[in-house]
Amino acid sequence: MKQWKTLNTEYVHKSSYGNIRKDICELPNGMVINDYFVNEYSDWVNAVVLTKENKILLVEQYRHAGNDIYLEIPAGKREHGETDEEGIIREVKEETGYISRQTPILLGEFMINPATQTNKIRTYLLLDAYKQFDQELDETEEIYVQLLDFESLGSLIKTNKIKTQLFTAHAYYLTKTFLSENP
Repeated sequence: MKQWKTLNTEYVHKSSYGNIRKDICELPNGMVINDYFVNEYSDWVNAVVLTKENKILLVEQYRHAGNDIYLEIPAGKREHGETDEEGIIREVKEETGYISRQTPILLGEFMINPATQTNKIRTYLLLDAYKQFDQELDETEEIYVQLLDFESLGSLIKTNKIKTQLFTAHAYYLTKTFLSENP
């Protein structure tokens, strides 16, 4: 299988949230697509955060594109100059006030949607977390912290008893696998 050849690129939109790029692409069979749109977004980090009592730390917040309130794991973009590990530690602390003395464990790195997006997400596990600080939210954030029993989250996801997103569900199952292989 061969990669497509980009014949031309122009930006349709640029913003601090991401860019929309229009490519003209030539496929290996010679066909040309004149308007292949690509969303350029920053990479993200997220983390399953567990307390010593095996509670999972979740953040509840309104998501405008989904037009509803969702329960998710802490996540965000890295700030300039941060490593992924520094970024997730900062995000968890800012959104929840929780920290851990343990080093974040990388569970995996994944493309979000390589058909139309350029960004990746790196998923971490933070163990033995505890509340140490007050939240430090941006003026556009309203986040409520919830602690749930880690084991019960799976059935809540499967039965749609909570509104969440794919990244939280995926990270939950990655964590279950990691913990079963590393008791």
